[in-house]
Amino acid sequence: MKIPWDTRYSLSLLILLSSILFLCNGQDYGTPTEDGAGEPPPEMARCNGIFMSYSFGSREREYPHVKNVTAQSWAFKSTAMIVNAGKEELTGWQMFIGFRHKELIVSATGAVPMDGDFPLDASNGTTFVGSPNTDLKTSILTAGDFTQISTNIEITGTLFGVAKSVMPMPKTLKLINDGWECPAAKRKGGNMNVCCKRNPKFKVKTGPKTKFAPRRHGDLNIVYDVIQSFSSNYLAQVTIDNDNPLGRLDRWNLTWEWMRGEFINTMRGAYTHKRDPSECLYSKAGQYYKDLDFSQVMNCQKKPAISDLPPERKDDKVMGKLPFCCKNGTLLPPLMDPSKSRSMFQLQVWKLPPDLNRTALYPPQHWKIDGVLNPQYKCGPPVRVDPSQFPDSSGLPAVTYAISSWQIVCNITKPKAQASRCCVSFSAYYNNSAIPCNTCACGCDDIDTNTCNADRNPLLLPADALLVPFDNRTLKAKAWAKQNHMPIPKKLPCPDNCGVSINWHVNTDYRNGWTARLTVFNWRDFAFEDWFVAVEMGKSGKGYENVYSFNGTRVPPNNRTVMFQGLPGLNYLVGQVNGTHPLRDPPVPGKQQSVISFTKKNINDLKIAEGDGFPTKLFFNGEECALPKHFPKKSSGHRGGISVLMSLVFSIAVAFALMMD
Repeated sequence: MKIPWDTRYSLSLLILLSSILFLCNGQDYGTPTEDGAGEPPPEMARCNGIFMSYSFGSREREYPHVKNVTAQSWAFKSTAMIVNAGKEELTGWQMFIGFRHKELIVSATGAVPMDGDFPLDASNGTTFVGSPNTDLKTSILTAGDFTQISTNIEITGTLFGVAKSVMPMPKTLKLINDGWECPAAKRKGGNMNVCCKRNPKFKVKTGPKTKFAPRRHGDLNIVYDVIQSFSSNYLAQVTIDNDNPLGRLDRWNLTWEWMRGEFINTMRGAYTHKRDPSECLYSKAGQYYKDLDFSQVMNCQKKPAISDLPPERKDDKVMGKLPFCCKNGTLLPPLMDPSKSRSMFQLQVWKLPPDLNRTALYPPQHWKIDGVLNPQYKCGPPVRVDPSQFPDSSGLPAVTYAISSWQIVCNITKPKAQASRCCVSFSAYYNNSAIPCNTCACGCDDIDTNTCNADRNPLLLPADALLVPFDNRTLKAKAWAKQNHMPIPKKLPCPDNCGVSINWHVNTDYRNGWTARLTVFNWRDFAFEDWFVAVEMGKSGKGYENVYSFNGTRVPPNNRTVMFQGLPGLNYLVGQVNGTHPLRDPPVPGKQQSVISFTKKNINDLKIAEGDGFPTKLFFNGEECALPKHFPKKSSGHRGGISVLMSLVFSIAVAFALMMD
C-alpha cells in the first residue's frame, strides 16, 4: 500500500519530535544512580544538606532451617545511599547505620566499615566510610555529576531472629561527622531516609585542613605509605605504632590480602614466612612477567605472613639498615620504652594489568596482627589519609611527603570466655585455701573433655599446690578436699591450660594500710623479655605506695592501674625447667615475686576481704588475664594463726625456688 507524501511527512515529523522529547527527558541530573535509571526520592529534592537513605532489598532463608524464629538466619541484601545535596563539600564522610537484628555484614561495595573487617558483627550498628570515594563534592562544582556527589552502598549480609512478616529495618540512620545534626530518620515500609544539616553553632576545630579522612587514634596504628611509584611497581613503607599504655606485641605476625594480583619482590626490615617460586610461576604474575627470575622474588602469596627481623640483622646491608626495625617483633608500651613502641619495614610491590601506571595504587585489605602471648587485636580497613611526612634524607630542614598513605586502626578486643592466654589465682592470709585459675580459662580445645569436666569450678587448693603444674596437683587437691570436708566430684575439673598464671595474695590488713604479694609463673618453655604485669584496682588503687622487688609505675589518667616490671637484670621471666630429679620431681615454672604496699589514708569504707583488696583487671604483657569468679571468704572463726603460717610457708617455698633457679 502506498502512503501519501503528506502523510509520510507528518509521520516523520511526529517521530522526530518524540525522539527529541525522549532525549530531553533523558537528561535528568537528579538521578542518584550511575546508569541514570530511576527517579530520586522526593525527600532528596527538599534536602539542603546531606541526604541519606536505606532501602531493604530482599532476604532468603539460610541453612540450617530451624523452628525457633530467633535462631533462624536470613541472607539479606540492602542498599544505602549518601548524597551531598548542599553547598558545602563533605570530606571524610562517615555514615552510621543502626542495625539491630544481629546483622553480620559479609560485603559492601562503595564503602568499608570503620569497626572491623568482613565478615563484621554489626549487631549494635556500624559506621561506613567511603572507599574509594571518601569525599562528596557539591553539585554546583561538578555540574550535578552523581559519581562525585554521592555514593551507593550495596550491602550483603546475614540477620537473625526476625519473622518473615516483619521488615528488618535499622533503628537509626545518621551522619556522625563533626558539626552535623540529623533528625530522626523517616521510615516508610522498607525505606528510610534522613536529611542532615550543618549545625550553625558548631565551632570548627582549628588545625591543618586535610584533603582525605582525618587520622584516627587506636590501640595499634598502622600506616601504609607509598614512597616511590613506577608504572609496574612501587615501594611501600609500613609503620606500626603501639599507642596503648598497656598494649604489647611479642614476635608479631602480620597478614593481609592482596586484591589485585600484586606480589612482594623484595623486603627490608621484615621477611615473609614462605618463599615458593612455583606459586609465582603458575600465577597471573608468572604469565605476565615471563622474563622475571621468580627464584629471587620474596613472596607471591595472596595472603603473606610477615614477621620482624631478629636484632642480629639490624645492620644487614640488604635486609636491615632501617630505623625501628629488627627487634624480633617486640612492640612495648610507650610507658615502658618509647623507642621500642614502633616497628617499620619496606617492601617493593609489583603490579599487574590493568594497574600499570604510576597512579594506580591500591593497599592490601583484611589486615590482621597477632603476637605470642599478647592482646587480641581487631583491625579495620585501610582508610585513605593525607600523605605522611618524613624528614628530608639530605639532612636539610625540609619535609618529604609520601605519594599516598592509608591508615589501618587496630583495637584490643576483650578475650571471650575460655579464650584468654593467662589466668589469675586468689589467696589471702585469712583463708587456708587458694582459689586457683578458672577451669579451661585459656580453652580446652586441645584436651579430651571426656576425662575431665570443662564446666565445673576448680577445686580449692593448699597454697603450696600453686607451685606445681596442674598434672601434679590432683593428689594434693583430693587430700585438701578430704581434710576440709569438701566434696570430690567423680569427674574432676579440667585444667586452666594457661601458659602464664599470676597469684594475687592478700598478705596483711591493718588499720592504716594493707599489703599484697604478686607472684608470676611462666609455664612455657621459653622466656619473656621485658615482661610486665598491670594491675587495675578499684577504689583501693589510689592508695598504692610501693613495690619492693619490681619497678612500679602508675598508669594515667585515673592512676588506679599500676604497671610492674622486673628490675634491671631481672627483666627476664625464664621458662619452665625440669625439676632437680626429672623422673621424680615435677617441672618448675619460671617465677618472679614481690610484696606491694597500700595505704588506707583518705579512702573511706575500704573492705579488703570483701573484694577491695583484689584486682578488677589484671594484664600480663598487655593480655587481659582471666580472673577467678570468687574471692577468698573470711569467716568469723577463721584460724588466723594457721593461715599466716601457711602464707609464710608459701613465701619461703617461692623464695627457695627462686634461689634454686
